[in-house]
Amino acid sequence: MRKRTNPDQKLNRIWEVLQEKEKTQAWLAGQLDIEFRTVNRYVNNHRQPNLRTLFEIARILKINPKELLNS
Repeated sequence: MRKRTNPDQKLNRIWEVLQEKEKTQAWLAGQLDIEFRTVNRYVNNHRQPNLRTLFEIARILKINPKELLNS
């Protein structure tokens, strides 16, 4: 059974970083070669990317992976 993320708890900052970089979810989905709805789930914290994907997102956005995580 897949464990769901608490909707009130924001574990990642992907949405904020995309806004800072003036990039869209569709753009990120294209860069990652994954479906838009998967990126949308990451952005809305309904699902969390695995570590490999998190590091790939950071590489694409040219930031440290730590910047994608809330402390």
